[in-house]
Amino acid sequence: MVDRIVSRKKYAVIVTTYGEVERVTVSNLWPSSRRILKVVTSQIAKIPTTLIYFIADYRSTKHYIDWKLNRYSSSLLAINRAQTKRLAAALDESESELLSQIDLNVCDAYYFVPPYLDDMLSKMQIKYDGVIVVPMIPVESAFSCGIACQMVIDTYGESAFSQVKVVSKLWNDDRLHLLYTEYLFSQLSAPLMRLKKGKIGLVLVIHGTLVKDRAGNEPTLFTGLSETIAFFEAMKRTIMADPNNIFSDVRQGCINHSRGGEWMADTIEKALTWFKAEGYEGVVMFPYGFFADNSETEYDACKKLEHAGFPIYQYVRCINDSPAFGHWLAGKVAEQLQALCNLQLAIETS
Repeated sequence: MVDRIVSRKKYAVIVTTYGEVERVTVSNLWPSSRRILKVVTSQIAKIPTTLIYFIADYRSTKHYIDWKLNRYSSSLLAINRAQTKRLAAALDESESELLSQIDLNVCDAYYFVPPYLDDMLSKMQIKYDGVIVVPMIPVESAFSCGIACQMVIDTYGESAFSQVKVVSKLWNDDRLHLLYTEYLFSQLSAPLMRLKKGKIGLVLVIHGTLVKDRAGNEPTLFTGLSETIAFFEAMKRTIMADPNNIFSDVRQGCINHSRGGEWMADTIEKALTWFKAEGYEGVVMFPYGFFADNSETEYDACKKLEHAGFPIYQYVRCINDSPAFGHWLAGKVAEQLQALCNLQLAIETS
């Protein structure tokens, strides 16, 4: 169907994620915190507007003090920009016939910090024939990729179906499981490799999700619970079956929030406590539920590992902008571009 495209069309690829402030100031943190509460927290807890500002400002001040005292600054935006460049380069190198027939712009945008995804979509709607949105979170839920989907619907309305595709179900790809596994084993330290005849545990870190709402019922929102569980089980099977495996056991380590109801029980704290009780000598932590390091992974989760007191431990950074990941992601984007072009051509010729 590609050879029937006569004139060159313009498409955009937007690589998006939550976004965190790079320069840690209260004035930078305030607007980000307010957007988080309005867009995410309000889905699971009804919060009056005045209270949103109060909570957001409190959280901003708390983060400012904590991050300043510990000299932490988020690397998320820098990583996402690097991932965007890596994806653009991989798409340029692609031998896809379609990519040689269209003009393509690859850029980054964020839910909670500038440049905002909703603003970017508004600009793209005027300038481009179609848009591929790439949420850099492997498991979908109303709290993650669902934010991108809602922004697409709010911007494009009824035309969203024919003009935008949001990349999804990245977690459910055997190639990603193998890519993750190869990356994980390539990063292991020499001290851990020397321990491979001992008991070594692996904590796979992911953002937890709601199991029950505050009334004890199944949430009405799409939480991605079954997908999160299936992703962990697939990763555990792949890692344990790998000939390079040194781990005696692999456990899920969820990052949960304190509000909205009952969250997943398999937390980071429980995984580390279990390994400690079972006499494990070494523990590795890998945030497989995030494509890029952020304050929840490289700061909060990593600190829990450091303070757990294991003789040998290692935090393996997220996949970030590794070349293998960039090429895999380019393949997923090319598939979605082809699907969107085919759909548009079918509509035009019907």
